[in-house]
Amino acid sequence: MRVAIINYGMGNLGSVRRALEELGVNVIIADHPMMLIDANRFILPGVGSFGAGMQRLRDGGWIDLLYQQVFEHHKPLLGICLGMQMLTGSSEENGKNDGLNFIPGKARRLDNLGCTLRIPHVGWNEVKFQKDSILFNKIPQAMDFYFVHSYAVEVNNPSDVSATTSYGINITAAISKSNIFGTQFHPEKSSKSGKQILKNFLEFVPC
Repeated sequence: MRVAIINYGMGNLGSVRRALEELGVNVIIADHPMMLIDANRFILPGVGSFGAGMQRLRDGGWIDLLYQQVFEHHKPLLGICLGMQMLTGSSEENGKNDGLNFIPGKARRLDNLGCTLRIPHVGWNEVKFQKDSILFNKIPQAMDFYFVHSYAVEVNNPSDVSATTSYGINITAAISKSNIFGTQFHPEKSSKSGKQILKNFLEFVPC
């Protein structure tokens, strides 16, 4: 198996790579879209603003080939933090910015969703998941995962939400649709349970 971490210039590549290598998989840092062709599955990490992230994906020529590999060749994709947010259709960060729209929805600032706690949300929070969620296989309910974010995802279809957490309000912690997954938390920084999330993603077999 070869896993490609998409390097569009705004991801925490090192910690994701180390976590995957500890699981014994062949990891490549994809610096060019054509490198996706020889990979079996992809991880889209992200740190920073939604608009800048999407602009870098567009300027780097990532979007069309990523769409082809995910939807036509059915290769699994995992978005982490900002990477998860960019899987949706848009974000209200710095005005409206269009996303990949792989899972219809939008990213909204936490206080606009009703959160009155400190922003950004930084730290460990319990995550509750749906019983049939593939990403959370072999993980007990209400385990803690590590979050760093100011925006949260609202999806159009509630069935695309696979896990939630509470931070003053109920927040989407993970999403999934077919071979597309996203976590608002950082599995690569979430100790043993986070490693299990990555392992479950690697073991997922697309239909």
